[in-house]
Amino acid sequence: MLQNSKFKIQNSKFPPRADNGFSLIEVLIAAVLVGLAVAALLGASRSFTMANASGADLSTAEFLIEQIRELTTLLPVIDPQTETATFGPEEAGLANYDDLDDFDGANFSPPIGANRVALSNFAGFSQQVIVENVNAANFEQVMADHSSNFVRVTVRVLLNSREISSVRWIRARY
Repeated sequence: MLQNSKFKIQNSKFPPRADNGFSLIEVLIAAVLVGLAVAALLGASRSFTMANASGADLSTAEFLIEQIRELTTLLPVIDPQTETATFGPEEAGLANYDDLDDFDGANFSPPIGANRVALSNFAGFSQQVIVENVNAANFEQVMADHSSNFVRVTVRVLLNSREISSVRWIRARY
């Protein structure tokens, strides 16, 4: 009993502790956890924004490829007047491109639409077109100009000199 009273006397120097609040350590741990959650959310938001921007660029690139495809769909593969005399543009200027092989080596920056008008809203983009004769039995094998009835058209779309998308298709010269 004496020891118990001695303990109470010695313990009475400190104020009584209230057990109805948070300790400083608990508050600090909660603050760290909230900070980590906010940092993770900001990182995820940044990743989603970048993915959305890449998707928008890819969608624009596919649109620009489709513009070249629509422009060249109804054109003959080679010039009807000169037949096989020239592979590439016979005359300078986009308005004079009257067959598919005229587009060989063309680079449009800003890109053009199916109506041959520059799309100035897409100034950072460019379209590159390559037209090559290919082997009738193997479309991967490039042949000399006018040596085959098949051509492979490759359209590459670049954004600030970085390739975004590339598409190939085959056309027959019939």
